[in-house]
Amino acid sequence: MAEGPPERVANRHLSGLIGEAGFSNAELARRVTQLGRERGLDLRYDKTSVARWLRGQQPRGATPALIVEVFTRRLGRSMSTQAVGFDACAPEYAGLEFAETPEQALNIASGLWRRDAGGNAALRKMAFTPAGLVVPSRDWLIGRANEPVGRPDPATLARPHLPVQSRTAVPPQRQTCRGAGRQVNGGDIAALRSAGELFHALDQTHGGGHARRALVSYLTDEVEPLLRGSYGEATGRRLFAAAADLTRLAGWTAYDVVAHGLAQRYFVQALRFTQASGDRVYGCYVLVTMSSQAVYLGHGREAVQLARVAQQGVGAGAPPVVQAMLHSAEARGHAACGEARACTASLVRAERALSMVRPGDEVPHWASFYDEGQLAGEFAHCHRDLHQYRACAQHAERSLQLRAPGYARSRLLCQMVLATARLGLGEMDHACALATQAAHQAAEMRSVRAVEYIRAFERRLGPYRDTAAGRAYRDRVATLL
Repeated sequence: MAEGPPERVANRHLSGLIGEAGFSNAELARRVTQLGRERGLDLRYDKTSVARWLRGQQPRGATPALIVEVFTRRLGRSMSTQAVGFDACAPEYAGLEFAETPEQALNIASGLWRRDAGGNAALRKMAFTPAGLVVPSRDWLIGRANEPVGRPDPATLARPHLPVQSRTAVPPQRQTCRGAGRQVNGGDIAALRSAGELFHALDQTHGGGHARRALVSYLTDEVEPLLRGSYGEATGRRLFAAAADLTRLAGWTAYDVVAHGLAQRYFVQALRFTQASGDRVYGCYVLVTMSSQAVYLGHGREAVQLARVAQQGVGAGAPPVVQAMLHSAEARGHAACGEARACTASLVRAERALSMVRPGDEVPHWASFYDEGQLAGEFAHCHRDLHQYRACAQHAERSLQLRAPGYARSRLLCQMVLATARLGLGEMDHACALATQAAHQAAEMRSVRAVEYIRAFERRLGPYRDTAAGRAYRDRVATLL
């Protein structure tokens, strides 16, 4: 006799959330459909669709994740697709969750690492989601910084007391987690730090596309087994801090090759790791990185909010160099919105904070790059976005004078900002000469972001393409990029 289809079980999780949110079936369907359209999906759900979900039907594709986002916006708390009664969300949406526990965070991040290391082409095509910035930044702000992270060695756990004659009947359990039971020590964490420094130097010198795949493989092959190993609370916090640094850097390299949806997911998971590490100051740096990406993509308002969350999260106790970083990130967001007065106020605060740094002050290793040259570059970018080209040129030139040669990509981007300023001032020959030099440098890098800076200059050059300087520029760079 042939078996019938498996019996569906009513989705009580979804029913409870609908009641809590005060939705009707039709209202939930409308919101999911609207959110899908915001994501470029042609969805046409109605109250009948919701009724089928309540009877136990599993929605297809990315719909479970869209339903979660609808409830997240309505109820103001993050949740998983399983909490709504559905299977794990579609891969293109996975990774934006801010996990409730360090163990869940590890599972989400490691799943992202493995898919990326496996060359999943869909990951590179995932869209950046501005709405996906709200819940992680808020949950980080209100989250516990002292949550337990230690993982005991399974071999040292006390076994249940059994009668002597029964003990031999209990088969030994097989360890299914990669690295389970491995004792993590200070040398392991020092090795992660050294690897981070190496990958950072490669990224800055040769572009994010140069060693990105190697970095992601390092996360899966070295970092995940350590996180699934055994460690106490103090070691665990240091381990999560190192994992956060490497995960943020992996996101940064994805950002540099303009895989923006993937980068956003790495940043969210790095932010969650900083909560597990208890390092609120580094969490601010991750938020600054997220703010930088938002500015690059034209989401100035979101960039300002991220910078302000970071300021609120760290308070006045952060080192002056970090305070300067936070204020300049807010300034970049204001500039992207065309808010000159607010931008100037934030830049003044950044300059004042950096002036408080004294020789011998302890500076976090990840903030050592932020000096007068970096701040001058932030000034230049702000003035460029506000079309204040004379001030932009002055600060860009100062940044190029102060920045060390090792910061090759930063110098290239700043040189393109200077070229844009010179073009805005009508100095065609000078602008094209700067851009030509930068284009030759970009051709030797694997940084899509650098190429996009050059393309942006060429778009501005459009009205002058037929001038002598414009033709000479085209001839020189036509075959480079």
